[in-house]
Amino acid sequence: MNILRPLSPHLPIYKPQLTSTFPISHRISGAFLATIVLVFYLLCLKMGLICFTYENFYQFRFYSSKLILIFVEITALALSYHLYNGVRHLINSKI
Repeated sequence: MNILRPLSPHLPIYKPQLTSTFPISHRISGAFLATIVLVFYLLCLKMGLICFTYENFYQFRFYSSKLILIFVEITALALSYHLYNGVRHLINSKI
């Protein structure tokens, strides 16, 4: 008798555990923070001090101030999560 069974019966009923989501979110927040640092560093190298002499720079900064605040809040949230998750990992790891 040939019964049609799925190849992996455990995948449709898989429920993600909290311990498996912490490392994934830790890596995502670390990659986000590394990207932010790299982009900011490259932007500072590209702009230098000459951008502060242009009026358009100040207009752009004034009109995008709300967007910058939201971006800083998201970065601070990712930084605090990454820091606290790393400390939790150090405390819980067996030395």
